[in-house]
This record gives sequence, C-alpha cells and structure tokens, in this order.
Amino acid sequence: MSDGNLKKETSFYQNVESYVEKAAKYLKLPKGLIGQIKECNSVYKMHFPIKIKGEYQVIEAYRIQHSHHRVPTKGGIRFSLGVNQDEVMALASLMTYKCAIVDVPFGGAKGGIKIDPKSYSQNQLERITRRYTAELIKKNFIGPAIDVPAPDYGTNAKVMGWILDTYLSYNPDQIDAYGCVTGKPVGLNGIRGRTEATGLGVFYGIREMMKKKSEMAKLGLSTGIKGKTFVVQGLGNVGYYAAKFMIDEGAVLVGVCEYEGSIYNAEGINLTALMKHRKETGSIMGMPGSTDLEDRTKAMEMPCDILIPAALENQITAENAGRIQAKIIGEAANGPTTPDADEILIDKGVLIIPDMYLNAGGVTVSYFEWLKNLSHVRFGRMDKRFTQSSYMGIVESVEKMTNKKLSLKEKKVLTHGADEIDLVYSGLEETMIESLEAIMNTWKRNKQVKDMRTAAYVVALSKVADAYISMGIFP
Repeated sequence: MSDGNLKKETSFYQNVESYVEKAAKYLKLPKGLIGQIKECNSVYKMHFPIKIKGEYQVIEAYRIQHSHHRVPTKGGIRFSLGVNQDEVMALASLMTYKCAIVDVPFGGAKGGIKIDPKSYSQNQLERITRRYTAELIKKNFIGPAIDVPAPDYGTNAKVMGWILDTYLSYNPDQIDAYGCVTGKPVGLNGIRGRTEATGLGVFYGIREMMKKKSEMAKLGLSTGIKGKTFVVQGLGNVGYYAAKFMIDEGAVLVGVCEYEGSIYNAEGINLTALMKHRKETGSIMGMPGSTDLEDRTKAMEMPCDILIPAALENQITAENAGRIQAKIIGEAANGPTTPDADEILIDKGVLIIPDMYLNAGGVTVSYFEWLKNLSHVRFGRMDKRFTQSSYMGIVESVEKMTNKKLSLKEKKVLTHGADEIDLVYSGLEETMIESLEAIMNTWKRNKQVKDMRTAAYVVALSKVADAYISMGIFP
C-alpha cells in the first residue's frame, strides 16, 4: 500500500477484532462461538467526584471484563488521559488472548482512570485510587476469585498497595484477600521479579525467536542476540528492562524514542549513562555522543536489526510502516501496530513478534504472585535448604570418589537452592519458550498462515473455544 492510498485508521478495539476475524478463518468454529469470544462480557463505566484544592473534579474511569471462560478475570489498571471505553475494551480483549497463549488460567480484563498522573500529588492519586477501588467493590468487580487488577501504564506497586488496603478495609475477614490484586510491593505479599517481569519476558521471547536458524536466515541475520542493534520506543518500566536484558546479552542499543523526542547513535548508547542524563536534565535529548532527531518517533525509522515499541498502541501505522528499516519488531507494548501497517510490514518481509505473546511476562508473573497469595507461602521457603543439603551430599560424595576438593565458591554454585526470584525467572523463561513453540508449530502446520501474529491468534482462539465447548455452552 503506497502512502497515497492510505486507509482511514480504525479504532484500537476494531484492530483487535480484525485480527481475531483474520485468524478465525483458519479455524472450523461456529460463527456464534467466535462472536461470543470477541465480545466484552461486562463493561463498567463510572464517574465519581474528588475534591481537589477546594474544588470538585468528576473522574471518569472503567473496568471491563472481556471473557469469563476462565475466572477470575485479570488485567492491569492504567492512569492516562488517553483512557476511553474503546481502548479499555481492546486491552481487555488482548488480555484474554494473552492469558490463553501462555496458559495462565484467567479471563481477560482491564481498567483505566482518565487522568494525567503527573498533574496530581501522591495524596490526590491515593484518594482517586481508593475511591475507584471502592466503586469496584460495590459492583463486585474486584476480588481474588472475581477480578484481579495489576499495574499498567501510569501505575505502579504503590498504587496496587492502595488498592489492596482499600479492599482489606471492606473485607477484613477474607483469608485470601491479598490475592485481590497483583504487582504489589514485596512487603505486602508481592513477588520478587514482578517489576521487571514484562521486560524480561520481552527479552526471553526475542532471544528464543533469534535462536531459530531458518527464520533468521530469511531475514539475513545470524542467530543470537549478541551484536544485534536495536531501537526501543518508550523507556518506561517495560522498555527499560527489555533494553537492559538485551544489552546484558550483548545487543547494542542504537536508538531511543520518548515523549520529549528521540535520539540515535549507530555506535551504541550507554543505557546507564542515558538514564542518569535523563534524571539530571529531565530529557533524553542532548545525550552526549548521540544525535537528536527531528521528532519523537524518528528513531523508529532508523537502521537497526530489532525495533521494540514499548509505549502505547497505534504507534506503527500505514503512514510510517514503509519507512521502518528494522528486520524484527518485538511488540513490547499492547497493540503498537495497526492492521494496515501489519500488512505493509509483512509484505516487506519484516518478522513481527506479536504483543499478545511477547509482553505476557507481566501477567505470567502476576499469576505466580496470585498463587503465592492463595497458598500463603513464599516460593522456595519449603525446599531451598533441603535442596542445598541434598546437593551438598552429592558434592561431598564426588569429592571422596575423586579425591579432589572443590573451593567454597565452586561448592556454593553447585549446591545453590532456588530462591523465590530464581523460581520466578525460571517459570517465566519456561512459559515464554513453551508458548513460542506452540505458536511456531501452528505457523508451520498451516501453510496458509503467513505471519506470526495470526498463528498466535489461532492458538489463543483454539484454547478459549475449547474452554467454552468444555463447559457445554457450545456443541
């Protein structure tokens, strides 16, 4: 599609629906079942007043549960002026398919409050969050067996702590109450590794994809991340950790896009120095050694092997898709690529690792946190010492048999018992590897499916449909 024949961009929710319809063509499912899967089951739009500096503001907010084929439903809460019903419906839908892809037993949900969090003090944000939570409680839209929120754009562990405290005040005798929300501070029964989970999942997904010789050969790339150049759009929590883990593996960060502008340096950008520069100046612009570009998305179009959009939806459109030079796009954000742009990129031979798989690290580790809250025990607590003792016995036996003594450092490495963070990382890595294999197997089996996103939707729709059929709702 040439720039002169651009189609009118559709809404975010329409984009998700179009991807579902595209994948549904490859499945022999009743039309009514596909219709049920597509629809959002429960839509709660609310308005409530908050007194700010002596004047009342009416706050607009949402909580949407897309699918109840699995319960509880699960999805983040975002604070943004861009929040609207269409966006939250789209995000809730993606959560359903995302959970299905990674075999997390939740239905999809999402929430949002239409505010700019930077315009409010911490005290004001706390009051807004607590009032929002109270509204959810009144309508039975939150609970460890009903609907479990988590952090998203504009929110963090502190906000989740406010939600938990509000829920506890209404449910003081509920033994599993801590499971009403995930992404909490570790001190409030959160889980280690949740902060970096989404970015780490992005890294695992890209790393595993780049191990596949046949796919890399099509792109003219060698296998492995080491030495590959990448650009990240959005240096928030997800973008930062994705970039950090990529760099730790030997990749080279050459471009960054943020709301204040974008920068590029073909020789590489030092992430630690960039974060320090931004903290000191309030901007990524003017980073020593890098070139400031004319607009905040320009670095996305610069030469690189991998582009990681990690900001908001609809960032890669039919207008700019033709100018993107990356060979791989790893969608760390939700819905960063529109359907029209998707077709342009596929026709160019770009490999798109889709959002519904790649950014599922957050919900995967949220699932681990939920399980921890329901079991009331920290992962690793029961067996860490036993494992260490067993390994030490083996090491000592080997020393006797070989008559060779190991150093204390060597023994420590060989006898290490898994902490909570070790188990979280291991579980997330296993999830991302197994999920990728399921997508790739579906892609290879169905020769008519020409892109990875459609294959991922086929996998997700199949699993959701199986749940509905197993419940006897559809024959």
